[in-house]
Amino acid sequence: MTRPRTPGRTTAVVALAAALTPAAALPARAGGDGLPRSCLASWYGAPEEQLDGWPTASGEPFDPEAMTAASRDLPFGTRVRVTNAGTGDSVMVRINDRGPRDARRCIDLTRGAFGEIAALDAGLVRVNLTPSLVR
Repeated sequence: MTRPRTPGRTTAVVALAAALTPAAALPARAGGDGLPRSCLASWYGAPEEQLDGWPTASGEPFDPEAMTAASRDLPFGTRVRVTNAGTGDSVMVRINDRGPRDARRCIDLTRGAFGEIAALDAGLVRVNLTPSLVR
């Protein structure tokens, strides 16, 4: 008599395979098809936040001037071109942190990265995210 298969082991294998998928294979809702995604971007790392040197979610020290960003759904190490939808200015960032906490925003840029595409006092800017195939 054969026993029915339990989903536990198969589910674990599928979850492990998904976790090991290369960063270039972004989730579909995050532009995995290579097309840009439009959303709101914010920035973090103001001097009064005193984050400089604190560990990010990836474990590396936070540098407010680095070209890095926080994303809820993109894997650590993913490189993304962030383009200001209004001006066309763009910056290439690497995902090394988790956020933003506000669900209306899709990415938090460091102060340095945000400053490359918009004035810091803007606070928020509509951007297009395009995944890079180079990791």
